[in-house]
Amino acid sequence: MSKRILLSSLIGAVALGGVAAGGLALASAPTEPTLEHSSARYTAPSDGSAGSLVYTVDVSDDSGIRGLKAVVWPASSKLDPTEAQLREVESAKCRSTSDETSRCTYTLKVTKREAADLAKGTWYVSALATAKDGDTTSVPRAATFDVTR
Repeated sequence: MSKRILLSSLIGAVALGGVAAGGLALASAPTEPTLEHSSARYTAPSDGSAGSLVYTVDVSDDSGIRGLKAVVWPASSKLDPTEAQLREVESAKCRSTSDETSRCTYTLKVTKREAADLAKGTWYVSALATAKDGDTTSVPRAATFDVTR
């Protein structure tokens, strides 16, 4: 075998080995939770019943989902909660839809009196997802909805 063919073969083998090793490293890299298909819906109270805000999202992680925390806030307040602040808010109810994914729903009841005090306009939902392996993902504006009168 000539030296040139042998050298080309060695370079090819090293390149293939590097690609394979890189693929294994990517396959075993930890992932953070992802939030998909999020929606928020505000329903104003009527004469006979309370209103509500319902935020629903599909949360996925390769280790499964431990939980989701959520808070709503008016855009006019300029609040913009941090991840540390989101750790201290209410939890959504999550139900597993597979080993890796849960459908989480955060619900707030709104009385007529409370609705009268709500700022009109755009509101945001901020969310913090926590995976079973401890990884977290914070989404400052996970969903948007409008409060009208």
